[in-house]
Amino acid sequence: MPLLGPRPYSRPVILSMSELQVGERLDHFCIERLAAQSGMAAIYRATDVRNGRIVAVKVPHFEVESDPVLFDRFKREEEIGKRLNHPGVMKVFDAEDRSRVYMVMEWIDGRLLRRILSDERKLTIERAVRVTVEICEALRYIHSQGVVHRDLKPENIMVDSEDRIKLIDFGIASSAGTRRLTFGKLSRTMGTADYISPEQVKSNRSDGRSDLYAVGIMLYEMLTGRVPFQGDNAFAVMNDRLLNDPIPPREINSQIPPELQEIIYRALERKPENRYASAREFANDLQNPTSVGVAERSELQTWKVRRSTRVKTVLVYAALAMIPVVIFMLLLIAGRGH
Repeated sequence: MPLLGPRPYSRPVILSMSELQVGERLDHFCIERLAAQSGMAAIYRATDVRNGRIVAVKVPHFEVESDPVLFDRFKREEEIGKRLNHPGVMKVFDAEDRSRVYMVMEWIDGRLLRRILSDERKLTIERAVRVTVEICEALRYIHSQGVVHRDLKPENIMVDSEDRIKLIDFGIASSAGTRRLTFGKLSRTMGTADYISPEQVKSNRSDGRSDLYAVGIMLYEMLTGRVPFQGDNAFAVMNDRLLNDPIPPREINSQIPPELQEIIYRALERKPENRYASAREFANDLQNPTSVGVAERSELQTWKVRRSTRVKTVLVYAALAMIPVVIFMLLLIAGRGH
């Protein structure tokens, strides 16, 4: 099954102003079908007529091109993708003369991890560990290149038939080699509530350990069929992360070994300095669980006590609401200085 869409259309269907029709040419790419669509862009399976290569063409919606923040996110993904070269990262091909803005990427057959979890709910322990090690290997590479993904989630992990993975969507990634991303639209730039790290919730600086936190969330989800922190909305989920401990994975799935549960806890430490220091260290424990010591954790008991979130919710809302204002004021001051 193709990763970027379940089946081709039988006839052209126009879903938005920016959508291309089947059989249409976009420069030297012949559009075969719409493969996926999001709020930012449409992705097509296409053929490069010069060499017959099958590619994925990502075309931003017109409203994205007119929004500076969203357009910067799209260009950031392309810039970072062109610099990275690893089997675990979707390849973005070099830019050429184009009639409009779009991105050309390698085409991969497989499924999104989100689709796999939706279909199967949870994975076997062996498969969950195998996929997580693959993710860690890709992270080890991008972190060595000075890139932090910052939005890891099942929707951004592609998995092929042999459980090899590809990281995708570097739109809010941080990198020394790309422009600084503004906070003009906070909800679009800080990550996804279920997977965001505590330091990102607090708007503190994030590094590779924030990505490892997200991997810990995904490993928990792959093994239990649910994410560790819950809430009626995104802010409630983030509050739960700051205030409470998750249900121990072994309480949900008794087949999880104590060592694997300990690995998850180490990845989900609230303080970055208490987490795995690197993706290599995380992967090494997954591959050598017998060497992992199991700590006497208070979280195994305190998870039953759910702390009130009312005051914390107000503080989080206030803090998040102030960030765009502060950034705007700083930009305004900087602009007056020129």
